[in-house]
Amino acid sequence: MIPLTLAKQLKEAGLVWQTAVNDFFAIPDRGMDDKVFVISDVMVTMELVQGWPALTFHGTAEWAADHLLTHEAIWLPTEEQLRQKLDKLLQEEEPAFTLHRLVDGYHCEIVQGGRPLRFSANSAGEAYALALHHLLLQQT
Repeated sequence: MIPLTLAKQLKEAGLVWQTAVNDFFAIPDRGMDDKVFVISDVMVTMELVQGWPALTFHGTAEWAADHLLTHEAIWLPTEEQLRQKLDKLLQEEEPAFTLHRLVDGYHCEIVQGGRPLRFSANSAGEAYALALHHLLLQQT
């Protein structure tokens, strides 16, 4: 998962979040920056039932009456979602981008205007996010 700071940069650069079940997000600046939330259509918790671990299913959470507008949240796109966004932005290029594993991390290479650009990071997701951030900034 990419760091919250990088996810904020993607949002500020214009990344649009069309919410879906299983999307991860954070709620910044409310004392919950270190918590990751996921959109789910079923609430499942872990409880002890008669001393045994059990998964319990709940129709609603205790704070279900509360709400959060999506623009107040920060989407934490998965590696796959980042690849899909890159692919969409680089449709005309073949191959649109490549990922290389290095000894100490990864780099994502895109070709823009016939010129290769490389974005290096500790994880594949971060390398994709950096490349996507660059492309989003080019559109503004």
